[in-house]
Formats: sequence, C-alpha cells, structure tokens
Amino acid sequence: MSRCYRLLNAESRSMSAGTSPETRTPLTTSSAVNGGSAVPLVPTNTVTTATGLTVRTRIDPVLTVDDVVRQLCINLKIKEPPGNFALRDETDELVTNDNLRRKIKTKVNLKLVNAPSREARETAEKLRLRDDATTLKMTLFTLQKYIREEQFAQAFINSAGLSDLIDVIFGAHGNTLAYALTAMQNLMELDYGWATLDDAFIFQVVQILSSPQSLINVCRPATAILKKLVEADPMSAPGTQLAASSSRSPPTLPAGSVYRYGFSVVFEQMRKGHGFLETVISRLGSADTAMAQHSMMLINSLLAHASDTRWEEFIAELEKLNVRKAVVRLMSSHTIEDLTSCILDFQANFIRVTYRKKTTLVDTEADASHATAVKAIWASSKLTESVDESGQVMKWRLLGFDSEDIEHEFNEGVGVLGLECLRKFIEMDPDFSKIIQEQLSRPPARRCPVAKASNDIVEMLSEHWAIFAPGYSTSTTFQPFFLDFYKVHSLATHFFIRMWGESGAAYGDFTRVAALVRSQAKVALRSENVRPWHEVEHDFRECEYRSVRERQMKELEQDDDLLSKIPVRNLRAKLYKESFEFVRQQRIQCLMQGAWFVNALPQNSTGSRDSTRRPNRPWRFMRLDPGLKYLHYVDSAMKFAVRSGLEDLPDRIEVAAISEIATGTCAAPPHVLRDQNDLPPTFPPCSLADQIAPDQSRWADWTDGLNMLRRDGGHVSSKETAGFVQALTEIGLKIKLLDLSGEMVEIPSGLVAGPPPSNTDFFFSELM
Repeated sequence: MSRCYRLLNAESRSMSAGTSPETRTPLTTSSAVNGGSAVPLVPTNTVTTATGLTVRTRIDPVLTVDDVVRQLCINLKIKEPPGNFALRDETDELVTNDNLRRKIKTKVNLKLVNAPSREARETAEKLRLRDDATTLKMTLFTLQKYIREEQFAQAFINSAGLSDLIDVIFGAHGNTLAYALTAMQNLMELDYGWATLDDAFIFQVVQILSSPQSLINVCRPATAILKKLVEADPMSAPGTQLAASSSRSPPTLPAGSVYRYGFSVVFEQMRKGHGFLETVISRLGSADTAMAQHSMMLINSLLAHASDTRWEEFIAELEKLNVRKAVVRLMSSHTIEDLTSCILDFQANFIRVTYRKKTTLVDTEADASHATAVKAIWASSKLTESVDESGQVMKWRLLGFDSEDIEHEFNEGVGVLGLECLRKFIEMDPDFSKIIQEQLSRPPARRCPVAKASNDIVEMLSEHWAIFAPGYSTSTTFQPFFLDFYKVHSLATHFFIRMWGESGAAYGDFTRVAALVRSQAKVALRSENVRPWHEVEHDFRECEYRSVRERQMKELEQDDDLLSKIPVRNLRAKLYKESFEFVRQQRIQCLMQGAWFVNALPQNSTGSRDSTRRPNRPWRFMRLDPGLKYLHYVDSAMKFAVRSGLEDLPDRIEVAAISEIATGTCAAPPHVLRDQNDLPPTFPPCSLADQIAPDQSRWADWTDGLNMLRRDGGHVSSKETAGFVQALTEIGLKIKLLDLSGEMVEIPSGLVAGPPPSNTDFFFSELM
C-alpha cells in the first residue's frame, strides 16, 4: 500500500482562500490514494516503516527531524511515543537536523526505525542474554555500525552495554569476535565512555594479536584498539598541549577521562604477551595490505609515544626483531599507495630514534648496557694496555681515540649512537683486531685513527640524512639506506681506512680524508629510493683513491670550502629546524584559511575507479578550526563566497580521527576538473574524506599541513614543502655567513675547549 503525505511546519503550511486556521492540515493526500480530483503531488521521499508499509511524502526542509517523526506517527496512527522512533536512510545513516535538508533535496529513501537510544537499550539486553550464536553475531554486526552515533553510544553505555561487550570479547572467536572488536574500536572514536577498560582487557587484546592463528578481520580492529590506547595518554588530553610544552609532568584530568592510558600502560601488558611484537612485525609482510597497514600504524604509534622510562627497552626489542629490515622489504614489495604514508611516518620516527641516541650521553657507571658495549669493543681488539713515552697508560688511544676518556670521546658529538655504530662495525668485521694490529705496526704519525674515523662517519651520515632534531623530516621518498644505518656506517668506515692507506695520509690529514669520504658518500647514497644495494657496496668497496680524488677536486672548484666547516654545518642544522617550524606554521595557517576541493570517487574493492558517477554536490570547502581539533566543511553544488569563521561550515571531521593521509587513491568525477593530473589527498583506512585539490600548491599545503598537524606524523609528502625548507635553510645560512665573510672573519674547522676553571670564584659579564 502506498500513500503520499506532505509534512509542513506551522509557519509554512499553505492555506487556500477562505480557509480558517482551524481547518489547516499538516497532511495533503494525493488523488492516487483518495480517488479525489486534487492535482497529484510529486513525491519527494519514500518512507518505509518496520511493518513494511511504504508512504511517499513531501517534507518541508525547515522542519526538524522530531517534527517529521511526530507527524509520521500521527498520520500512520502509531500509538507509541514519537520519541521511540527515528529516521535512517537506505545505508542506515541516521537522519539528523544537520543532514535532513540534504536528504530531502536528493530524494533519499528513508526508513522509520527505532530511535538510537531505544535501539541501544535493546542491543545491550541482547548482548546480556546471548540467546544463540546467530542472534549474537547479528546483534554485534548491527552494533558495530550504530555505535559510532553519539545518541546510540550514550544510551548503550548508560545501559551497561560496555561491560557486556567486553564479556563477549573475552569469550568469542571467529567473525563474532571480529564484530565485537570492531564495535569496540568504533566506540573508542568517542572521547568518553571507555575509561573503565582495565589491564585485563588490554592483555586480552594483546593475546588476541599475539596469536598467529588470529584471523585478519580480528587482527585489524584489535590493532586499532591498542593504537588508540597508546595514544590516549594524559599528555594528549584536549587542552593540555600548552601545559605539556612547558612541563613534562602529567596534567590533572577530570574523573572519567579516557586519557588515562598511554604507552606505559599498554607496554606493560605487551611484555606479558609472549611474542607480541614479533607477531606484529611479522604481519608487515602480510599479503593483506590493510593488515600490513594497521601493523605499521601501531608500530608508528608506539614509536611516537614511547615513554622515557621504557624507551630504551622498547627500541632495543624492535632492533632485536629487525623491524627496520621488515620495513625495507615492505618498501620494495608494497603496491598500494596507502602504505606510503605509513612508511614515511616510520622513517620520521626512526630519525627521532637516531637523534635521541646521538644526543644520549654514554655513561658506563649508570648504564650497564653502555659498560657492556665498551667492554665488548676492547675485548674484540685483542689488545693489552701499554704505556707511552711519558709514562701514561695507553688503552683507548690504541684504537684511534684522541684521549683515554672513552665517555668524552663519544659524548663530544655522537653519544650512544657512536658507541653502537662502533660496536656494530666490530661485529660485522671478524678481522677488526687485525685492522688495529696493522695500524699499530705503522709509525705513530701514519696510523689511521679507526675509532675517531668511526665517530666522524656517524657525524657525516647524520648530516646526510638531516638528523638534526626530533620531529623534523623533509624526506618525501623512501630511504632504505638510512634504515640500514649501521651497515652504511660500516662500509664508509672501511672506505675511510682504505683511503687513508692509499693516499699515504699522516695524522694531520684526517680532515682531508674525512672530506674525501664525505664526497664519496654523496655519490654512493644518491637516489636511494631507486638504487639497488649492490651499487652502494660497489661505490664504497671498489672505487680507487685516484678517481675519488679527481672527482672531489672538481667538486671543490664549484663548492665553497667554508660550507664544510663544522661550525657552519652546525649553523645549518639550527637554521634547518627553524625553517621546518616556519613552513609547518605556514601550512597550518593555510588549513585555517580554508580551501575548496572536489569530492572524489574512491576506489572500489577491486581497485578500479568508477568515473561514471558524479556527486550531487561535487564541491567541498574545508577549514581547520583555531583550536586545531576539527576540519569543518560544507558540500555544495557550486563554489560560493565562504565567510570567515565556521558558520557556513555545518559538518566537521575530528583531526584526532585522521590516522593516515594517503594520496592517489581516488578519481575525479566526470566534467568537474579539466586537469586530470590533480592529486587527491585522502584519509584511509576507513576514509573520512576523499578530496581532490585543484592544483599542486594546494595539494602540498593540505597534505603536508595535515601530516604536520598529527602528533604521530612529522614527515612531508611533497617536494614543494621539502624544497621550501631547504631553500629557507640555505638562504638563511648565506645571510648569516655574509656577516662573517664580509668582515673576513676566519672560521675554524673546530673549537677546542680550554681547561676548566681552577675554582668557582668567577662570573659571566654581560657585554653591552
């Protein structure tokens, strides 16, 4: 049976001439139903009830959803309170006051269903009863969809549904467990309601992930849940960013805050789960791209949020499990663009790891691992202490250090990173003791200072890969050689020793040989995203001194020797950080200014792109709010002048919900963009938005701006942004050097600190 209704609000009900207010009616029935002679009304929407009754209605767009539901209940003679019902579209999306007008205009078919609060209470009751496996599975399948809605979630939580869902997770398996975990994952997109999750629940999720037999559709939501818990640390709570920048102490949080977990809480349960990290890292090689992506995202989240107290233990475990090697394999095997952003995030995170190691001081008394490494280095040399001509003990100088203060030798510039590199160099070369013996057989002035060369190589590679500060990475391509840092260091150190011998160098030639190695490293490590590893090995192992020297001389004719001096390199590192932060702020300002995009068509499950459809509202204006928490937007059939502020932008996306910024994963609708080469940034894995930027500049602004905005991001995706950072750095450096070169000031290659004061009877004068 079909009926046609017209739903109007009080202010807009039409009145014919001579009709009194008392005879107004909110319902106009077409002649197709009445048999009367009225002009038929064109149906706008079709509404289907739970009993299968279908009615055609014309809904006034100024009505609220409550008004529409109430009038439908009256006209359909439904005796239950209207508050028990709601409207959904064919995809089960809840109709709200925000989207009602759009659904009316696009003539969406609607359904009159249980209100979210009522549906939530019934769902919680079904979880509690668990009558049979089929009913439970269907209940969870529905729950995972509806739990995203705030009205449903609030009622579900108030009905003690969360504890019932947790009980299911502890006992379910297969698809039932997958649905339950997905429901929990979707619930955790809210910033409330799951603060009662305890260590037992976290350990249960860890155990699920630790099992190699767990299904892929189970592992995906379980991984996402752990990632969310890692990121829910007190320092990430809304409104605590300013406090966090000035103090490392955790802020005081209100009761019931979900920001009570974090890395330490999750890591404690990870340590109990047998083989957890090993299993997660092994899934990076999964044939299922989404599984590899989720695993990569969890590792990145752990790296970005690792606490100071557990940092060394966690990084050591990752290194032991060869996570870098797994990511390098992923670089060469992945075919889906979604993984690119994850891998670039990993690179940026490991630049932070490398920088932290480089700036961590070696302390053999306070850190047992440092003492063990130092002892292993000395034992591998197979040397015995001796005495020099002045009667002083010689031990570390025999290996090529400048002094016997082993901690000072590393802490002067390379820290724990230098210690680890020297130890790895020794482990990779079983003939290390022979190398040292060979050098000691030469006259003192002709000996290659192997240990000093190792530290210099660490400095050189740190400069090459811009390891200047935590949180800054301008690489837009894969860097597999960087992830093989120790191996590259070993090759370059061997090259240094060989060049020292082939050039007949003496002690005073250290800087010259170091410059030679620096020149060769630029050649060997060029285009690392496409060069095979065997070519790198060839460049370091096979190139002869004469050819390297000739090329270096040509380079010196073009380059300024001033730029290679250590103080200038340090100045460049400082300016690089300032330039990166400047560009970051500029990109975020672009987001706050807002821009128009095209609503793209995402790829379907088969990987093809449906370019035959065109959205009814192909244009979208997006703007970041001043609090940096939401992307506000509006969809439109055409561009219009958007006012400042957020009044014209009714919809929004939470920035915290953006886990990835992928590119090249969607297509433009037909006849919207002329330039089919425009690049679309999207937000997977469950896409929050698929947008196409109108030009390369706006694509760079937004793709990199969003990446820089994410706490676990930090990398850039476009060559434009990377180029801006580099250009600002070089311009700033040249301006600074003009002040010195114009005055003909001599810049030394290094600075030697004088002896410490004999007492504390001194003060620093303020120079005016």
